[in-house]
Order: sequence, then structure tokens, then C-alpha cells
Amino acid sequence: MDFTGIIRQIIISAPAVLIAIVFHELAHGWVAYKLGDNTAKLSGRLTLNPISHIDPFGTIIMPFMLLILTSGQWVFGYAKPVPVNPYNFKNPRAGMALCAAGGPAANLAVAIVCTILIKWLILPLMGAIPDFIFDPIVLILKATIMINIVLAAFNLIPIPPLDGGRILMGVLPLRYSQLMERIEPFGSLIVILMIITGLTSVFVWPLVKLFFNILSLFY
Repeated sequence: MDFTGIIRQIIISAPAVLIAIVFHELAHGWVAYKLGDNTAKLSGRLTLNPISHIDPFGTIIMPFMLLILTSGQWVFGYAKPVPVNPYNFKNPRAGMALCAAGGPAANLAVAIVCTILIKWLILPLMGAIPDFIFDPIVLILKATIMINIVLAAFNLIPIPPLDGGRILMGVLPLRYSQLMERIEPFGSLIVILMIITGLTSVFVWPLVKLFFNILSLFY
């Protein structure tokens, strides 16, 4: 990818990545707040201001590196985790599971909203507004859909500390949940190995396909 192509892809992908991670983390904090934990609120994380959620490596450096290394074919990122204190919940295990589910649910909701915007607001304006305005808006919305869908699917991998692992820990019988707690310190390493070996695609892409089937209901 040439320099012009890189800049173009950054302009398209940067808003999409920010939207995805901000809504993902905000949803975690909002669900926790509704369940009685105000840790995220006191930490200033119940906000749409991306500065409050940005992780220098996960939000800026890693997406940029992936953009370069994959010639714009794969962009991914993450934000600072939202602090949650499960002991403020009436049922800590169920509360953590609901908080974890909030992130992927928010990403799917954002993808649905973007799909509706393209179908019912943007496409009807084709020809009515200049192409240099119309085309970037469509590209950014499509990138936002894809990144939110992939982020939701990836985070649902059932390995803690990913959201899927947290959800599983909340619904499994206690003895199995405790077993997963022992796995959690090695969870990030396990996920990295899954990425390197391609095992993540076995779980992620069927979910991506499922989510796009859901989006088709709104298009």
C-alpha cells in the first residue's frame, strides 16, 4: 500500500476503531453502574469522550501496525479496560457476566445502527450530495460495521479475560467457574497463541457470519 493509500485507510478506519472501542467500554461501565457499581463513573469512564478510553498501544500503535502489516486488510484495537468492582453487585458472578455481555452487545447495536443509516438515510441521498462527501461517509460506516462485528465476535471467545470467558464464568456451576479463574492469568497468552495458529478464526468467523445475518434483517 502506498503512502496515499495508507492515509486514506487511516481516515476511514480511525473513526471506526474509536467508535467501536468507546461504545464497547462505555457499555461495560454503564451496565455495572445500573447494577449498583459506580467505580466506572467515579473513574470518569461513563463518557463518549474517546480520550478517557484510549490506550496508547491498543488504540493507536497496534491498529496502525496492523494497517501497515496487512496492507489495510485487517485493523483491530482495544481501549483501557473499564474498572468494575463485582462486590458492589447483589450477585457478583451474574453481575460480571452481564457487564461482560454489555460490550459485545453494544458493538452489535452500533453495527445495526450504521446498517440502518446506510440503508434508510445515506443511500437515498446518492446523487443528491457530491461524491467526495457521499463516498467517505459510506466507507466509514461500512468500516464501522465490520470493526464492531469483528470486535464483538472476538471478545466472545470463551477464554477469560475476554468477555466470552467472563460470561461463561458467570453461568457455569461454581466449581467450573473457579477452574476458569485459575486459567485466567494465562488467558492472554492462550489468546495470542490462538491468533498465531489461526484457531481464533474457528470461533470468530462463524460468529461474524451470524452477526451479518442479523444485520441483513435491517438492510
